[in-house]
Amino acid sequence: MKLFERLERRRNWTAEEQIVLEQVRRLAREVIAPRADYHDRTSTFPWENIRALNALGLNAIFIPEAYGGAPMRYRLYLACVEALAEACASTAIIYATNFHGMKPLIDFGTEEQKARLLPRIAQGGLGALAITEPNAGSDATGMQTRFREDGDDIIVDGGKIFITNGDVADLLLVFGKWHGIADPRAAISALVMERNTPGFSVTRLEDKMGHRASSTAAISFDGCRVPRKNLLGAPGEGLRILLASLNKSRPSIAAHALGIAKAAFKDMVAYMNQRRQSGRRIVEFQGNQFTLADLATELAMAETWLDYVADLVEDGADDFSLEASMAKMRASDLAMRMTTEAVQMHGGYGYCRDYRVERLMRDAKITQIWEGTNQVHRQLIGRSFVAKEDTP
Repeated sequence: MKLFERLERRRNWTAEEQIVLEQVRRLAREVIAPRADYHDRTSTFPWENIRALNALGLNAIFIPEAYGGAPMRYRLYLACVEALAEACASTAIIYATNFHGMKPLIDFGTEEQKARLLPRIAQGGLGALAITEPNAGSDATGMQTRFREDGDDIIVDGGKIFITNGDVADLLLVFGKWHGIADPRAAISALVMERNTPGFSVTRLEDKMGHRASSTAAISFDGCRVPRKNLLGAPGEGLRILLASLNKSRPSIAAHALGIAKAAFKDMVAYMNQRRQSGRRIVEFQGNQFTLADLATELAMAETWLDYVADLVEDGADDFSLEASMAKMRASDLAMRMTTEAVQMHGGYGYCRDYRVERLMRDAKITQIWEGTNQVHRQLIGRSFVAKEDTP
């Protein structure tokens, strides 16, 4: 794996970043990975893993210092997500969702909001991002959740589905439409809701193909009264907040997918060097070497592109939506291909739960679906090349 070791050295981690990353990788390798199969088989939420991450203070790396954090580079956050996903995809997405849900509060919240709410996350609280509804998936403008102003409060009615951490989050970033604004895009607004808000309930936990240790909830809002001071921005500014948040969460999903892909690649290479057929190790067959060459190249290219996107974020780029879409699309497609080939190379054993590649393949599939399906990302990327026609 010298190829990937050289790529890692080019990231030029600072001494402090290297310490954090080594701690996360050691925890992932020695504590989280050995528990992954149990949590997958039993569909139990990995609270002990979350407590271990909190003992490292890992939420703090994306929280500003003024609110209890110890912020580090976005690139380091992505590397932590990747390391966790390589060990346990469920644990990784639980952690990453804290960032997905709370980064808009960091970027768009008032000083009062951040001072009041962010210390909870810095100290280990869980966050959630509540966008999706039965008739509003990739097209968020179809959402029906309603926000109605009532004095110093906002009354929230409606519901969301497929919400990661929806049943366990301390704070939820909820998107809905502001009563009185007719335009479906202009009406979208965002607020932070606490889990113990009266009228909030969990109506269903999904029984999923993969990520079985991560809870995915349907949640309901029945006259939830939320302080108006929890509104992010002004009424109708939610779409801008939503799109900006997705631009930073999509590279996070790419890192998550690459962690799964890397785990599958390592397992596949190790097995191919050990397994013999017709007196030869299966890695010695030229056709199998071609497969490894293609997959290793794709993995290196996806890792390098993600580094580029991280640079854009850290350099304060105004718009990197297409680059983020490319990173998410390519990494998730690779995760699915990589895990499928890993199962194939394991033969019948790969189809059995005795080997990790079976779980990795199930975990990989959702990365092509959430944070915008890959069909939507291809459409976004493709239509960026359509030239505008001159109007007469």
